[in-house]
This record gives sequence, structure tokens and C-alpha cells, in this order.
Amino acid sequence: MKEEITKVALERFMQYDIRSMTIKKLVEPLGISTKTVYKYFKSKEELLEECLRLMYRQFSDDLELLLKSNENPAVTLLTLFRSSLAKDFGINHGFFYDLNHYYPELQNVALAREQNNFAKKILPIVENGVVEGYFKNDTNPAIALTGIGVLYASITRSGSYDQFGVSANVLFKNLVEVYIRGMCTEKGIKEIEINPQHNK
Repeated sequence: MKEEITKVALERFMQYDIRSMTIKKLVEPLGISTKTVYKYFKSKEELLEECLRLMYRQFSDDLELLLKSNENPAVTLLTLFRSSLAKDFGINHGFFYDLNHYYPELQNVALAREQNNFAKKILPIVENGVVEGYFKNDTNPAIALTGIGVLYASITRSGSYDQFGVSANVLFKNLVEVYIRGMCTEKGIKEIEINPQHNK
């Protein structure tokens, strides 16, 4: 029952966003009482924390699928962060907005918990990119990924660029994509340019 509550709660949080989501709205599709939910979770925040565990497990599965694609490292890295942006600013934008602005500590804990897991999977992309000549020889994979993460967080978790009044996609192209292109050799840039996802 706890797993079912978590699964449905994540769907409902994403549908209604976090702040407007109530335990009463949660129990509607489950056909259970609010008392049953509180049997497993002491608070809405504790339920949200469990939902974040589930969400990041799903993200990890998505990453595994992406890594199994035959794309070169430059395109894979760009696609990975572009896909994350689509999740952050897609149909679930209200969820991520609430998470980043009203529950930042929960988000920080969730990200810290998953950081090593994701780093272990993403770091080899950059390392292979250097070896295969898609990224410059002097690229330090760990530093490069940290830099991308900082730029990405500045788009999703701060209002640093609100003054420009542009979309998240425009910010991504001017920040994350410029950074990744800066890591690339001519070979890597060529692959990015011919990739059909490039202009999205």
C-alpha cells in the first residue's frame, strides 16, 4: 500500500503541483481514507520525500536507456541535459517550480542522495568523449560536469536570468549548450550540428 500511495502521490503532485496538492486530493483515486495515508507518512513533506526517491529512480532508468543509445558522447551529453530541461519546464513545470522554490531543502537532500549515482553514470560519457576525440584533451570530466550542473541549476533553481524575459530553452542554448560546445573539438561540434535534436 505504501508503494501504491507513493506512486499515485507522485502522479498527483505532478498533475496539481505540490502546494495545491492535498491529502484529500490524493486519496480520491486510491479510494482510501486520509487516515490510511497518515499511517504510512507523518506529513505531506515526508510523502513528498518518498515521491522524490521514486522520481529519481525513474530518472535513473531513463538515463540508462539514453546511455544504451549509439549516440556519440557530445550528442549524448547535450541530449541528457536537454531532456532534463524538458522535464523541468514541460507539463510538470508547476511541480518542479514548487519543489525548487518552496521545498528546496527536500530537493537538496534528494539531489545529494542521487548525485553519486548519476555522476558514476554520466562521468564516463565525458571521459569517453575525451578519449574518442569529441571533447578537448584538456577537459577535466569532473570539473566540466560540475560546471554544467551549476549552469543548469541557475536556469532551473534561481531567478538569475529573469530580467531577460526569455524562455528556459533560450537560456539553455546560451548557457549549457555554449558550455558543452566549448568542451568540444571540431569533431564534437560537427556531431552536434548534424544531430536532428540540435534545433529543438
